[in-house]
Amino acid sequence: MTTFKTTRRGALAGATALSAAACAGSPSREAFTVKVPDANNVFAHGVASGDPAADSVVIWTRASVSALGGVPVVWEVAEDREFKNVAKSGSFETSAARDYTVKVVVEGLEAGATYYYRFRAASAVSPTGRTRTLPEGSIEQVKFAVMSCSNYPFGYFNAYDHIARQDDLNAVIHLGDYIYEYGPDGYGGEIGEELGRAHNPPKEIITLEDYRLRHAQYKSDHGSQAMHAAHPMIAMWDDHETANNTWADGAQNHNPGRGEGPWRDRLAAAMQAYYEWMPVRDPRPGKTREDLYRAFEFGDLLTLATIETRLTARSLQLEYKDIVPTLKTPEDIANFRKNVLGAEDRMMIGAAQERYLADTLSTSVEAGKPWRVIGNQIIMANVHAADLSPYITKEMMDEIAKDWDGIYDFVEFSKLGLPLNLDAWDGYPAARERFYAMSKNAGASDLLVVTGDTHTWWANDLSANSGDRMGIELGTSAISSPGAGSFLGDRSEDLARLINRDNASVRYYSGEMRGYIALTLDAEGRGSADFVAMSTVESPEYEAYVLASFGFKKKDGTIEFDRIRHVGMKDEALFKYDFVNDGGPGFFGKIGLML
Repeated sequence: MTTFKTTRRGALAGATALSAAACAGSPSREAFTVKVPDANNVFAHGVASGDPAADSVVIWTRASVSALGGVPVVWEVAEDREFKNVAKSGSFETSAARDYTVKVVVEGLEAGATYYYRFRAASAVSPTGRTRTLPEGSIEQVKFAVMSCSNYPFGYFNAYDHIARQDDLNAVIHLGDYIYEYGPDGYGGEIGEELGRAHNPPKEIITLEDYRLRHAQYKSDHGSQAMHAAHPMIAMWDDHETANNTWADGAQNHNPGRGEGPWRDRLAAAMQAYYEWMPVRDPRPGKTREDLYRAFEFGDLLTLATIETRLTARSLQLEYKDIVPTLKTPEDIANFRKNVLGAEDRMMIGAAQERYLADTLSTSVEAGKPWRVIGNQIIMANVHAADLSPYITKEMMDEIAKDWDGIYDFVEFSKLGLPLNLDAWDGYPAARERFYAMSKNAGASDLLVVTGDTHTWWANDLSANSGDRMGIELGTSAISSPGAGSFLGDRSEDLARLINRDNASVRYYSGEMRGYIALTLDAEGRGSADFVAMSTVESPEYEAYVLASFGFKKKDGTIEFDRIRHVGMKDEALFKYDFVNDGGPGFFGKIGLML
């Protein structure tokens, strides 16, 4: 995702304006303080689990010791928190070669069971973690927490702390941007200094040692440690685990000419650190480290497929700053849309991953599973930029420019009716059509896509160019990275409703607050999604509340939204109008909703 400079003044201005707005229609708030774990110098980064299967799960920790050779670490997995009934145990030797991290795939476990695990090294005992294996057979319901974009300098990971307090989750799904690569002069640097959360190392990370230190810092956050200890994580990276706006052969935020070296060296360092520090399984035989796409089966209820949209096949992103000056006439715009943006050779996930997903989806359909969930990084729905020019004055732009100098170019671009974000699937429309065609051929026109990246909340309808319904998309805000309110202030609500009004696919859109999605799916083909917001990320004392809540159901071979709650009148009216009439610019005049 393209990022912008955000100052503390701008972030606080946006948070103040949006905090008041967020109260409208929301249920009562609940107050919390992030728990501080007991001091443990040897296991200072806590414990984690992830990549669950029906008979196995990954458990992880790091032994913070200095040794010339290997360090033996004993691990135990038990059926009870007191470790009276130890199910599996063993020893893992770690060393400096893997940054003293410990990652064990514990096999031979029972399906759908809760286990507790811990580690021992140098006479120290780690915190106790809790994990769950995937269920088999007939199950009635699953619950997930869906999250993305945890940026250490921008604030405390309060949403992680809140997720840790939920006892009924099957797993947590992280859609990427688990860490950020910037230095103190980059994205979030000013706020990080003021909050005492400046990035370590104090520079943009390039080398293996840099990436290791950055991962270590993120796992020092108390909310992060609590969340990892409470639930198994299903993780997929986005771009910032390596560098901003990555593609198959580079990244926007990588420049060999300024001393950053070859891209492949940086990518290798980032990948090694990721596999060392994250509770994910190592690559399957015959696969590269970039081929992390995989699937998880939750009994007879659902298939969850996480897709990789950055490193394996993606073509270079198009940049509006380069393109817009060349679009002088309607013919220029039409040519760009058809022959540049719409070029068939613009790749997103590539042929190998498409084949894997086709097999995964068709197997799920043939097994009669009601749900197919796609863990996706970037917005999939068609979203064009709303024309801001009638609604924003030069004086407004001058004020916004104090925090975001790109506002002038953005307003000019918004007049052209082109996609809002070319780093998203909108920048690769032919690839999106191939993905939809593959899914339809597999019998899966009922996709439930969960998406991160944008630091904003989305509820979208998904449709192919043919008009065929393909399901719905739920986009989560960030754990801490700032949304539109941080640089648009109280104008962000107006922008959100313009995007909603002018895009038939968008049922709800909001840049308000940080948080996560609480997602529930049942065997009757009904689901719900609560957008759970945090009142602040600038203090470990926070309140949590539901910003918006959606119901949806399986119908006529696809998925449809059928309700919205906890929002104000304007958002509810826009949601229902899209549902009945498929969108349209005449709505505001008919019912008197003014931006």
